[in-house]
Amino acid sequence: MESDARAGGRGGGPGPARGAGPSGPAPDPRRWKALWVTLVTGFMSLLDVTIVAVALPSMQRELGASASAVQWVVSGYALAFALVLVPAGRLGDALGRRRIFLLALAGFVVCSAAAGAAPTVTWLAVARIAQGTAAGCLAPQNSALIQQMFRGAERGRAFGLFGATVGVSSAVGPVTGGLILALAQGPQGWRWIFYVNVPVGAVALLLGLRLLPKVAPGRRERLDLAGVALLGAGVLALMLPLVFAESGGVRRLWWLFPAGVLLLAAFARWERRVATHHGRPLLDPRLMTGTRGYAPGAAVGTLYFVGFSGVWLVFALFFQNGLGYSPLESGLVVTPFAIGSAAAAVVAGRLVERLGRLLTVWGLVGVVAGMGGAALVLGLAPTGSIAWLAAPALLVGGVGSGCVISPNVTMTLREVPVRMAGAAGGALQTGQRLGGAVGTAALPGLFYLVLGSSARDYRTAVAVTVGSAVAALLAALAVAVADWRRDGAGRGAPEESPVRPCPRA
Repeated sequence: MESDARAGGRGGGPGPARGAGPSGPAPDPRRWKALWVTLVTGFMSLLDVTIVAVALPSMQRELGASASAVQWVVSGYALAFALVLVPAGRLGDALGRRRIFLLALAGFVVCSAAAGAAPTVTWLAVARIAQGTAAGCLAPQNSALIQQMFRGAERGRAFGLFGATVGVSSAVGPVTGGLILALAQGPQGWRWIFYVNVPVGAVALLLGLRLLPKVAPGRRERLDLAGVALLGAGVLALMLPLVFAESGGVRRLWWLFPAGVLLLAAFARWERRVATHHGRPLLDPRLMTGTRGYAPGAAVGTLYFVGFSGVWLVFALFFQNGLGYSPLESGLVVTPFAIGSAAAAVVAGRLVERLGRLLTVWGLVGVVAGMGGAALVLGLAPTGSIAWLAAPALLVGGVGSGCVISPNVTMTLREVPVRMAGAAGGALQTGQRLGGAVGTAALPGLFYLVLGSSARDYRTAVAVTVGSAVAALLAALAVAVADWRRDGAGRGAPEESPVRPCPRA
């Protein structure tokens, strides 16, 4: 495993740090440049979750594919992404985050090129599954590298930029896809949604080889293969009905939900057994029971993404199908949310050390107010001015979102030992991906249900659905308030210290 004391090792970073004090080595002077390499790749991999949606009709026409076959282009990526997060994080902890990051980035570039050149929908679906696997291997290394390279207040600022990346990539996917399709006109224009990753990824790979710190790995340890199998099977069982929700997957595969719960329960029991017998579990259960802030932070992230992820598809359905907007116009309507989220996330990264969980609480209040206001505007405002009237509410929601995602990541991971950062970050993002899958399946399903029962009243359908998303956000707010009160109600974030770290197994 990697050692904190060697975070400034040779190879990809500078030599051993001089002037190291009692708290550890001097920081890597190239850490901020290295951070931008990880942020660009993180943005690219998360953007690919949503950017493809606007191009699905073009793909279906050009490849002569059925609706169920082309669905794998979106669902296969999301499914593979979620399945590998925790195992990839654990591999990064054990074998070196830089190594796994660079290998995954190279794979992502190759798979993007393969997806762009796909002659058939089967080829495209397989390439997307492989691309999602590579993206899932990249994601936990991003948060782990931040923990490895930064300390104290700098870590909060770095996570602020990371949170902006997560929030903006999710919100701007539709508008980015619309822009690419508008610029790359013609029947083959959809291929550029994948091709654009190739030059960006290649440059990031070259910069990563130069800038990312290379840390000498410790002794090799056996990977918890039984844990990998149980966790993978459990996540697969929970997500599979959701990724096929549009084609009746929830109705046909409902029995996978209880099976998934049982498999995850078996995974938790197995991990406790491995830890008790001094083994190296895939996900140490003491992260949940012995690391302050991790369990409630993971719950906040999961619940937030239930309400956050699916609402963008609902907005696209309302503006495009209900009001006749183009994909680009539909994406531009929600741009205020993305702008507010990006700006607030950077500022929030500087405030989280002072305000702690209270910042997340106020952020969730802002998201609830913004989304609640948007629901009222979309349901009641005059059609001709609806986009302009919704903009202030979406901006408020975006500012709130920027104060949720990055501070929550910081507060959740702040006391996780760096040696476990990859697995912890992977588990956190797995919860977010599961929450996103639930929201992406449930909210559009509710939208269509209300639409059918209200004589195709799009205004009522979008208002009810966005209001239901606010209910999930309120649940996240309740968890955040409880954690804030438990943490001292106003003491703010403590100075970084290894308080109650998970003991070494």
